[in-house]
Amino acid sequence: MTQLGQLPVAVIGAGPVGLAAAAHLADRGIPFVVLEAGESPAAAVRQWGHVRLFSPWRYNIDAAAARLLIDAGWVRPDDDKLPTGAQLAAEYLQPLADLPALKPHVRYDARVVAVTRLGLDRLRSAGRAEAPYLIRLANGEDVLARTVIDAAGTWDTPNVLGAAGIAAHGESEAQACVESALPDVPGRDRDRFEGQRVLVVGAGHSAANTLLYLTELPGTTVTWAIRAASPARTYGGESADALPARGLLGSRLREHVESGTITLLTGFSVQAVSAGPAGVEVSDGARSVTVDRIVSATGFRPDHGIVSELRLDLDPVMGSTRALAPLIDPNEHSCGTVPPHGVDELTHPEPGYYAIGSKSYGRAPTFLMATGYEQARSVVAAIDGDWAAARDVQLDLPETGVCSSNVPLDADSITAEAGGCCGAPAEAELVAAGRGLATGVSGGLVRAPLTVITAPAGQQEQTGGCCS
Repeated sequence: MTQLGQLPVAVIGAGPVGLAAAAHLADRGIPFVVLEAGESPAAAVRQWGHVRLFSPWRYNIDAAAARLLIDAGWVRPDDDKLPTGAQLAAEYLQPLADLPALKPHVRYDARVVAVTRLGLDRLRSAGRAEAPYLIRLANGEDVLARTVIDAAGTWDTPNVLGAAGIAAHGESEAQACVESALPDVPGRDRDRFEGQRVLVVGAGHSAANTLLYLTELPGTTVTWAIRAASPARTYGGESADALPARGLLGSRLREHVESGTITLLTGFSVQAVSAGPAGVEVSDGARSVTVDRIVSATGFRPDHGIVSELRLDLDPVMGSTRALAPLIDPNEHSCGTVPPHGVDELTHPEPGYYAIGSKSYGRAPTFLMATGYEQARSVVAAIDGDWAAARDVQLDLPETGVCSSNVPLDADSITAEAGGCCGAPAEAELVAAGRGLATGVSGGLVRAPLTVITAPAGQQEQTGGCCS
């Protein structure tokens, strides 16, 4: 049998957090391979490239990655500027993936469909810790690894419109009229929205970002549906937010609702969707609205199916590790701060498997990209046997200015989005005109999870999460 120590560490996903893990592995001289489903790094981030993050560059760059880039002559962007997703990919993630220390080890078009132990299913215990990981790709190839860092994100697994966690009646039949989160409203997708009746469902930053874009289109009627009794949590801390761009997002959204530019439906839980000659009727069982298009910004969830043959200890509510769940449970936390956590909170019963980035948060919608960077640093230090560094976890996240203690939590807030990461309309003039910023990456939707993003992550990773 192949000796475990001779095999590389496998990183799933070449989004922000996956590449951060690769940078830390390279920095410590640990052999690795990155398996990315897309054709380039940050494939998911590029899909929301039109969105401006609400976190400045200083929060969006991993420390080990920065060291490697600077050594190669990279010029760091202005720490105080707010990048778009496209800029994050082009000015940071692509150069990082192209570094000689990383490029030979990053494989594209390498979608992972299953992870198990070589010769062992989940039931077999004898020799398990010594057996290599077997990672199967969509093309049928098997890759062996000593350890797996799963930064696959959640971008590919969005939540449904249905309020109970399953598809609403008629939702699948109406899919031609439903857009996933963060469509490029001002750009490539403009023709599908201009002059149309549009319903945005969801209470997270991705929904807010899309709503603000839609208000800029002539002849477009904008309706916003949330399950909450109040939009207060979406508005956030506004001027009290430690990230001004995130606070401005809520303020501008509030202004549009109060002026009537956006029609708000509160307490609206989607039960049925029906497409007909007059449009798409969306009902909560008591009320209905008829529109031309729906944007589903209801968040994301992790896909644990690819690791179903591994021994995972998942929290039954969050879908994260049991140790991490109480630290991120949105029923308890909403201030934008997360207690420092690292390898100890991310460890499963399966030795050598770690989910990091937005996937590590399960269904929690509060992931920030900087959180993923610290997870990557801690996990890689542990892989290297440097437990002092692995457990020296430091995380300082800007507070939102709105907490569980002063704003009631409801189901809509809990599942708002995976990552809450998307920032703001990319056009600088929107800021100058006071028309608002969206929120920050991954995620999710731009879940990628900033010491502050939540945004979707690479095609295999979100972020995503904006970044995961």
